[in-house]
Amino acid sequence: MKTASLIKLITTKVKIAHISDLHFSGKKDRRHLADFDRLLDHFNADGVNHLVISGDLSNNADPGDWHLVKDKLKSHGFYHWERCTVLPGNHDLINLEEEMRFYNALNPLSVFGKWSFDRKLAEFTLFFQELISGDEKGDKAFPFVKIINFSSLKIALAALNSVYPWYPADNPLGSRGSITPGQLRALSVEHVLASLKGCFVLGLCHHAYRVYGTDSLIDQAFDWTMELKNREEFLEVLKRIKAKLVLHGHFHRFQSYTVDGIAFINGGSFRYSPQCYSELLLGEGSDFEQTFITLP
Repeated sequence: MKTASLIKLITTKVKIAHISDLHFSGKKDRRHLADFDRLLDHFNADGVNHLVISGDLSNNADPGDWHLVKDKLKSHGFYHWERCTVLPGNHDLINLEEEMRFYNALNPLSVFGKWSFDRKLAEFTLFFQELISGDEKGDKAFPFVKIINFSSLKIALAALNSVYPWYPADNPLGSRGSITPGQLRALSVEHVLASLKGCFVLGLCHHAYRVYGTDSLIDQAFDWTMELKNREEFLEVLKRIKAKLVLHGHFHRFQSYTVDGIAFINGGSFRYSPQCYSELLLGEGSDFEQTFITLP
């Protein structure tokens, strides 16, 4: 894993906007594309330093929707390594209808589905390579760490892919998540831990650590279809890297909660609430403020 080089920016408090689950469905999705323009205009007017999009850019794993997002980010000046971070969601990497119709029927062995999934993930990381590595030649694999040096503090964005391949028994809706052991190990090696010293560390992934978590059998069944399977292992790595915040999406709620002293922020769904987003103001040390904003 490559830790990207530092970029010096001048500001007092770092303002991060967080959105998730755009679920675009092609160029005919004009109303939501116009809403996206409006939101990006607002981010520029409001002095947002960095934008995080935590997955599900597309609704049907269509790379054409990635193009739409990329073009919008470019036109508003956000398509730069230091200004934006984009993660894949399950809807970016898994076409559920295709999986159920083709792979399960013709390729019953899970290895074929895994091969297809890995190819789609590689396609995503190659497409957004500039936002991952900062150039066209750098390491473009997950996990990756961005370290951005502002005048008031140094932030580190530790990004992981939490999307898990579709399997008919273990992941029948394609919406369960898991972070591979290799990704978790990569964040735990000594040179990465050393690079994070003195940084305000934010963890990024698509899947929620917590969904409902109730005693209701219906909610528990829903939890199972949406859960991050190895969330406890993920939590241990977050503690190891001294993460203060985790930004995620997937479960379409704007919510914040705390687990073992780490704040988790759910970016909701742009698709269903295009006027809403999460704003973070990061100060020196461990100081931060988080607010859910609704545009008029």
